[in-house]
Amino acid sequence: MKKRPIAVVVIPTFNEAGTIGIMIDYLVKATFPKIKTWDCRVMIVDGKSPDGTWKIVEDKQKHYSKVDLLLETKKEGIGAAYVKGFRRAMSKHHADVVIEMDGDFQHPPKLIPELLQQIDDGFDYVLGSRKLKGGSNPKGWGFKRVFFSEVGGLVARFVLFFPTKNFFRITDPTGGFKATRVKGFIDTMDMDHLYSRSFGYKLEFLYKTVQLGARVKEIPLKFGLRTTGESKIEPQTAKDIFRSVFLLRWHDPTTQKFIKFGTIGLFGFVINKVGLDIFAGLLKSFIPGVGLRNTIANALAAEVSIISNFTFNNLWTFKNEKLIWGLIMLKKFATFNLSSVVSGIILPSLVIGLGTQFFGDQYRTLFLVIAVFFITVPLNWFIYNVFIWKKKS
Repeated sequence: MKKRPIAVVVIPTFNEAGTIGIMIDYLVKATFPKIKTWDCRVMIVDGKSPDGTWKIVEDKQKHYSKVDLLLETKKEGIGAAYVKGFRRAMSKHHADVVIEMDGDFQHPPKLIPELLQQIDDGFDYVLGSRKLKGGSNPKGWGFKRVFFSEVGGLVARFVLFFPTKNFFRITDPTGGFKATRVKGFIDTMDMDHLYSRSFGYKLEFLYKTVQLGARVKEIPLKFGLRTTGESKIEPQTAKDIFRSVFLLRWHDPTTQKFIKFGTIGLFGFVINKVGLDIFAGLLKSFIPGVGLRNTIANALAAEVSIISNFTFNNLWTFKNEKLIWGLIMLKKFATFNLSSVVSGIILPSLVIGLGTQFFGDQYRTLFLVIAVFFITVPLNWFIYNVFIWKKKS
């Protein structure tokens, strides 16, 4: 008989004596027997609850072999509790999947079979979403809780994923009910150096799992209303989440690359601006029409800026994909220069030429800014990444 893969449900608890026994009974008696393709187990990570939550778990262990208890020697936050649980799930139980959920029925255990079915169907990361059709926040939540949930989730999505397709694919990044494949994801995660050991951990795990190439799936989640026990939400939770989100995006290689690209682009803009003024002055005696004169002047200045941008981006921004001097570099430069005829010369020069023709030469710099930052920069970023310094596989 083929051995079934192992799924470990990790539940961090603190002062949840009122529900944890009921939750364990429900999982072992009602939920796990319905799942035929997985060997399911539950691990409680308790922060030495003063109300004796861990004692109830110890009692359940006498009756159920599928129950494990990890008693923290030091309460460090929900993120730290999950990390300890994941490590034990891998080392002791050889888990193939870990499932994160609360122990107070806010996350309905009846959805666990669906989480694992999606894993069976080939997904690596399955999240419960309150934003999908069929999902919802509790009706008893006050305005403040709903506001922070909705706005916080949207801000987290925007900072972490915009403008990629994951911004639209992942609708509920702050949710805590999820299943993650261990191999290639949890087992490769650096869990010793998280930005947060509190609630911010979930954004970091989400972001890094997606970065590792996980196939993501969301399922509708009706988030329940807490009736007993203590909420794990802390006063600094919002601050912790936003801090984690900012640090994740700031230290992302693509973000760092774009900052370098922007710095060099700003330098190129200065070159373009100075060159435009110089060439416009030199051509004033030969071309009386302000629009035509500025069009030609900007074309010449833009070419100088293009050479500068290409050189410094090759040496700094894209140093990991740096082109070595020779035929390949010449071909790439020719390709970029030709493409820049449109993005860096023709379109910006037309914007500057037409703008100054209709509104006056005093607006030359304004139209240069519009042309460079709304046309040249986006197009060049695309061309650089897709055609010139395409990341080596």
